[in-house]
Amino acid sequence: MDKKPVTIKDIAQMLGLSKSTVSRALIGRSDIHPETKNKVVELAKQLKYEPNTLALNLKQQKTNTIGVIIPETINRFFARSVGGIQRVADMAGMNVMICQSNESYLTEKNNLHSLLSSRVDGLLVAISRETDRTDHFRPILERGIPLVFFDRICENLGASQVFTDNAEISFQGTEHLISQGCKRIAFMAGPQHLFTSRNRLQGYSDALKKHNLPVQESLIIHSQYRTNKVEEFARYLISMPQRPDAIFAINDYAAIEMMHIFKKSGLRIPHDVAVLGFNNENMCQFVEPALSSIDHPAKDMGAAAAEILINHIRHQDLKPEQRIIKSKLVIRESTLKIPAF
Repeated sequence: MDKKPVTIKDIAQMLGLSKSTVSRALIGRSDIHPETKNKVVELAKQLKYEPNTLALNLKQQKTNTIGVIIPETINRFFARSVGGIQRVADMAGMNVMICQSNESYLTEKNNLHSLLSSRVDGLLVAISRETDRTDHFRPILERGIPLVFFDRICENLGASQVFTDNAEISFQGTEHLISQGCKRIAFMAGPQHLFTSRNRLQGYSDALKKHNLPVQESLIIHSQYRTNKVEEFARYLISMPQRPDAIFAINDYAAIEMMHIFKKSGLRIPHDVAVLGFNNENMCQFVEPALSSIDHPAKDMGAAAAEILINHIRHQDLKPEQRIIKSKLVIRESTLKIPAF
């Protein structure tokens, strides 16, 4: 038969102290005599006392837990960002509950309800590709629950935000392709109701305009972040009367699939068509030719979001914060049309 767990009452009876004195000694209160505190702590260790964190948290109306909603776990960007969140939460002594929306608005709403029911102290959210309205987040802010959006953010909600310089890095990526002699650059654009996608498209357009190249709708493919139509898009580009000489893909998976289809069609990469990806997955350096990509600092973004959220939890009067994490262009063989001398 299992022994019953040791309680504060047991320790108090053994030492002839009150339960409140033992409780204050265990949490290190300064109003307890050091000798008494040492006796309590030593006996607690001997008896292998484990505090009832649930009861303590309920009493303090805190659970020491932050909730996280991400679009999907299969995406290594979000997996890495969760790694950054977990690292900061661990250092702060907080727990993390993770939900994935599966890119669904309805599932995101259900995730939100589940985390709130679990009484999390605050929320970190990267919205789904279907989320084109913000009504389900407003009650959270009205209730004073700390909320931070990261990567895929909701605008105009008055919540803290962490995101990358999508417009600037897309501009740099497009300008790199132009520097390699590319003039007809196809671009895979994400859902335009998402802040991230709009900024990427803006950066691409601005780079073309700077170099007096036309922004052609026929070269802009409106896609999703998770798509099963990459082959269809690749065939469309190949069949154009004036084929593009570069493609800026929505992510590395789409870029690599397109490279495969282009090569099967007899096109040489990068000589006939340069290919640039997004996210800088590990596999980029192992394909042939190695894929140029945009390196998104996922762990840094997750860590920054968690840091801001924990500050909001501990200091309720803080104003919303907006933090931009810099991305970088990683150039490999798939975009180098002009040999370096």
